[in-house]
Amino acid sequence: MKEFIMNTLRGMVIGIANVIPGVSGGTLMVSMGIYDKLILVLTHFIKRMKEAIALLVPIAIGMLLSIAIFAKIFSEILFPKFPLQTNLFFIGLIIGGIPVIYKKVKGNTIRLPQIIAFVLLFATVVGFSLVGEGGGSSADITFSVGNVLKLFGVGIIAAATMVIPGVSGSMIMMILGYYNTIIDTVNNFINALKSFDIPAMLDTFVVLIPFGIGVVVGAVAVAKLIEFMLNKFPLVTYWAIIGLIVASPFAIIFMMEIGTVGVVEIVTGLVLLVAGFFISMKLGA
Repeated sequence: MKEFIMNTLRGMVIGIANVIPGVSGGTLMVSMGIYDKLILVLTHFIKRMKEAIALLVPIAIGMLLSIAIFAKIFSEILFPKFPLQTNLFFIGLIIGGIPVIYKKVKGNTIRLPQIIAFVLLFATVVGFSLVGEGGGSSADITFSVGNVLKLFGVGIIAAATMVIPGVSGSMIMMILGYYNTIIDTVNNFINALKSFDIPAMLDTFVVLIPFGIGVVVGAVAVAKLIEFMLNKFPLVTYWAIIGLIVASPFAIIFMMEIGTVGVVEIVTGLVLLVAGFFISMKLGA
C-alpha cells in the first residue's frame, strides 16, 4: 500500500510536469528513481504484466489526478502570479535527482564518447528552449482523416519527448501549435465529466482518442530505443541523460517570464527550490 501511494504521488508530479512548458516529465522520472523501471515494464509489458500493472496503474492515477486538480492551478494561477517561485520549485525537483542518476556512472572513467554525448544533449535542450514558444495558437481540430493522422503523429512526438529526460513535451507541443488544443480539450473533457454531459465528452474524443493512441505508440517505441541504448552503450546513454537533466534548469530559466522581482520573491523562491530538492530526493529514495 505504501508503494502504491508513493507511485501515485510520483505520478502526480509527472502529470503536472508534462503540462508545464519547459519542465520535463522524463527528467522527474529519473529524479524520483523510477525511470529505469518504467522503461523496463513498457518494453516488456506482456512478460512483466503483473509488475507493469503494479507500477503503471498508480502512476497513471496520479497523473490523471494532477491534471484534473492541479494543472489548471499551475497554468492559470501559480505560473502567471508566482512565476519565479514556481519555476524554482521545479528546478529543485530536477536537481534533487541528479545524485540518483550520477550513481549510475560514478567510479567509471569518463571518455570522449561520454563527453560528446553530454555536450550534445545539453546543447540540444538549451537550443530548444531558445527557439521559444512559437506555437502558442490553437491548431485546427475539425474532424477529417488528415487531422486525425496529425493528432496521432503529435501524440507520438509528445510521448517521445515526455519519455526522454530533459526534453519538455509540452514545449515541443507549443512549437508544433498543439499545446493549447490539447490542454483546452482535456479541460473540456474534465468539465463534461463533472456534469456528466455525455455529448460533450464524445466531442472531446475526436481529439483525445487519436492523440492518446499516438502517445501509447510513441512511449513504447521510445522506451524500446532507450532500453537498447542502455544495454549496448550504458555509460554513453547515462551521460547523455545527465546532459539532458543538467540542461533542464537552464532551459526553464531561459523560458520563464518572471516580471518584477523583489526580496520576498527571491527568498520564497529559494525556500521552494530547497523544498523541491528534498521532495525529489524523498520520492527517489
